[in-house]
Amino acid sequence: MSKLSEIFKNHKAFIPFVVADDPDFDTTVQNIIALAKGGADIVELGIPFSDPVADGPVIQAADLRAFQANVRTETVFEIVAAARKETAVPIVLLTYLNIPFKYDYDKFLQRCADLQIQGLVIPDLPYESRDEIVPIAIGYDVDIIPLITPTSGQRIAKIAQNATGFIYVVSSVGITGERDDFYDGLKELVTTIRQYTNVPTAIGFGVHTPKQAHIMAEIADGVIIGSALVDIVATKKQDAPNTIEAFTKKIRQAIDSSQTIHA
Repeated sequence: MSKLSEIFKNHKAFIPFVVADDPDFDTTVQNIIALAKGGADIVELGIPFSDPVADGPVIQAADLRAFQANVRTETVFEIVAAARKETAVPIVLLTYLNIPFKYDYDKFLQRCADLQIQGLVIPDLPYESRDEIVPIAIGYDVDIIPLITPTSGQRIAKIAQNATGFIYVVSSVGITGERDDFYDGLKELVTTIRQYTNVPTAIGFGVHTPKQAHIMAEIADGVIIGSALVDIVATKKQDAPNTIEAFTKKIRQAIDSSQTIHA
């Protein structure tokens, strides 16, 4: 069992997401620290990308703000290094495949290992192409976290059987963004995944309220929230950390009130 998987043992995990360098370097560092203080189990940090095909308008706008701040891949690693001076919270990166490819897979994963970045979420990495990066990631003890969606169908078994860290369960068909309606078969989808693996599941895409977080924690082993937090950053800018910490505490309480624990 990987270090990321261990986080979910007898405990429902909260995984909040923010975009690196939105609105600037120092605020991102403080946002990571605020998430940790608020009770995040894992922080998902997005590397801005010019064509984020899985992301909705809120996160796309954050990527553009980061580009205006002159973000680079190295900037993201420097942000993590600065945050590491204040917190040991587990961090995973949300990245599109071209970023580590251009950086060089081996060098990218070496940097991840050096900074205790424990996993990568790569939305545009098909299962069939995973051998391009997974063997290198294994060498650095970094999990490549797979996504399973309501349309994964017959591919669920092979994706789940080869998963490490945790499985990102996509709550709905479409892109990221706050929503009130989710896929009706989420519970059945998670049950199907559990037939093939003991790797924990975490539901993301659209979750944005404490009530929704509680419901998703009853279904899966963890909850991922992104756009709601990114929206706080967009509104509060440099004043975001305090609001982020308070929001995180509310979500933490909602998740902890879930009674269904899968050991």
